[in-house]
Amino acid sequence: MKVLVIGSDGQLGLEFQKISNSYDSLSWVFSTIKTLDLLKLDTISSFLNDINPSVIINCAAYTSVDKAETESKLADLINHKAVDIISRWTSDNNKKLIHVSTDYVFDGLSKLPLSENSNTNPINEYGSSKLKGEQVCLKNDTNSIIIRTSWLYSSFGNNFVKTMIDLMKKNNSVKVVNDQIGSPTYAYDLAKVILKIIMNYKTESGLFHYSNEGEISWFEFARSIRELYNLDCEIIGVSSKEFKTLAKRPQYSLLNKSKIKKIFNLEIPNYKQSLEDCIKVIKNEA
Repeated sequence: MKVLVIGSDGQLGLEFQKISNSYDSLSWVFSTIKTLDLLKLDTISSFLNDINPSVIINCAAYTSVDKAETESKLADLINHKAVDIISRWTSDNNKKLIHVSTDYVFDGLSKLPLSENSNTNPINEYGSSKLKGEQVCLKNDTNSIIIRTSWLYSSFGNNFVKTMIDLMKKNNSVKVVNDQIGSPTYAYDLAKVILKIIMNYKTESGLFHYSNEGEISWFEFARSIRELYNLDCEIIGVSSKEFKTLAKRPQYSLLNKSKIKKIFNLEIPNYKQSLEDCIKVIKNEA
C-alpha cells in the first residue's frame, strides 16, 4: 500500500517520517512544498496521478493563526481550495484521504467537551479556512476521514512546548494565558493513531476528534512543561484580554474523543504522560 504524506516537513509529517521505518508493509512518499506546492492548484492532480497513492494523509496547512487575519486568501488556498482538489482526486480514483483539521472550527463558547456533531462557528480566518476545507472534503469524498485535533506539539518544528522551554531558560518569568481551556496533542501519538486507522479500518469515514486526555489551560500546560523539564521560572497567568493577539482564540475547545476511542478501540494517553515522553526526546536531541 502506497501512502503519500502531504506536508511532510511539518510537525506531524516529520513524526510520520520518523516512524515510517516501523511499517515495512507500507510504501511511503513524503512531499513538501518543493515537490508539491499547494498554492499551484493546477499542478495538484497531475502530481497525484504520477504518485498514485492508495492513501493520502494531508498534514499540510496554513497554520499562522494571526497572519491569516491579513493573509486570508493565502490561508484559503492551502486550507480550502487545495483540499477541494485533493478530495476530488481521491473520490474519482477510489483512494483513501485522511485530512487533519483543528479545534479552531469552533467558537469556544461551549461549556462541555465538543463532539463531532457540535455546531461549528469559527471566530478567526484560520478556523474559517479550515472549516471550508472540511466541508469540501466531506462533500467531494464521502469515504474520507477528517481528524480534528488541538494544541499540536512535538520535538520537531516550532510549537508551544519548545517555545516555553526556550523562554523559561532565558527569563525569570513568563506570562501565559490562563483562560483558554482545551487539551494538547502530541503529534507522535496522533501519527500512531492515523497509522492504526490505515492498517485496520479501511472502511471507516467521517469526522473524528483526537487529542490527549486532560482538561487544562495554556497556563497549566506551561507549568507542566516547567515541572517536567525541571526549569526554574515564574509563570504568570494572564487573561486573553491582557494578552492581545490579532486573531481571536476559542476560550474553550476541549474535544470529546468518545467516537474515535470506541470505533478504533483506542486508549488515549493523558497529556502529561505524552508531554513527558516528548520532553525526553527534546532533551536527548539537545
